Amino acid sequence: MQVAQESAAQSRLHAVLAALPALAKTIGEDAAQREARRELPFDRFGLFRESGLGQLRIPVEWGGLGGSLEDLFHVVATLAAEESNVAHALRIHYDLTESLLLSTRSAFNDTQIERVREGAIFGGASTELGTLRPGEIVTKLVRDGEHFRVTGKKYYSTGTAFSDYARINVQDENDEKVSIVIPVAREGLRVLDDWDGMGQRMTASGSLVLENVRVFAHEIAVRGYTSLAGRHGSAVRQLHLVAVAAGIVRNILADARRYVTQYGRPVLHSPASSAREDGFVQQVVGDLAAHSLSIDALVQQNARTLDRSANAIHSGAVNAEELVLEGALATAKTQLVVSKLALHAGERLFEIGGASATARSHNFDRHWRNLRTIFSHNPLLHKARVIGDYELNGVTTHLTEGRVF
Repeated sequence: MQVAQESAAQSRLHAVLAALPALAKTIGEDAAQREARRELPFDRFGLFRESGLGQLRIPVEWGGLGGSLEDLFHVVATLAAEESNVAHALRIHYDLTESLLLSTRSAFNDTQIERVREGAIFGGASTELGTLRPGEIVTKLVRDGEHFRVTGKKYYSTGTAFSDYARINVQDENDEKVSIVIPVAREGLRVLDDWDGMGQRMTASGSLVLENVRVFAHEIAVRGYTSLAGRHGSAVRQLHLVAVAAGIVRNILADARRYVTQYGRPVLHSPASSAREDGFVQQVVGDLAAHSLSIDALVQQNARTLDRSANAIHSGAVNAEELVLEGALATAKTQLVVSKLALHAGERLFEIGGASATARSHNFDRHWRNLRTIFSHNPLLHKARVIGDYELNGVTTHLTEGRVF
């Protein structure tokens, strides 16, 4: 019986992953033009809900698909290759499901698991503007009888406008760090479309406003950044961004092929009869293809490292601490290298043609803008310094904070 159930579960996972390329194509239809119009992809999230991919990391025995992190980042990169905004906007959702997988079971967590199984998507927000440093939180729960009220304003509420529930980091009445999970439709909660970044324009990454919002006691959970699960989750959040970048570079390569074959002309002094036969154009496209392959390989290898970390935490392995540290280091190194490769590809794309390649109708500049925005999330110079400090002196201070590593 158990063997049959496991076989059925594997078949379900394989079926969902097999349907992924077609889903990604549909989600990505007219993506370049929608980006130019700044048209938020609400309907695309309806397609994602129907796919079942939201429960990818929920174990089979809990009613999920039981996929690996290698599967997850394959999904993220495949979606991003067609529509990077949708892939990026799922970051909080997949961060939450990873936390549910690795945290102690509780009534709070069981509620979220059931919601994921039912197809819900999670968004949320943490960062606030106006504080001394990013990451500092002043929004605070205020007691209201047996429950609470909260008023405040968050920024970078990526994906929340498309979501059913929001996980929001606040302070409790004793100034302890907690998270609340509440419906996006809760009275007093508003998501503003005021994200004005140059890239990832359709991720709905603007403000989340809380105006005397009621929060029930059972909707509150303690945050655990420094736990093994919390530290592992931080690396997962970082690699999610890199996987989005991997998809964008695949899109760059696809746009290069499309432009050359459909619009390109050989330059005036080229002996080639067509752009696709021009040696210099071939060199550029070959360079882009090599960069894309290298990035994909780095993401896949990193995902396998994080799978080992997750499995160790889940099983209570004695070497879990060592594997979580390995995951943090691997992810930071991957980010540093991929940022260089990806941004080079975003700039190099324009070498496939003359000034016509810069036409707004192609919207090729979105790739570099999107990549630059993604790799501005956390200071990469700081990550390089921390890696160097570890390699030279064995210092792990920032690697164990559970925040940006």
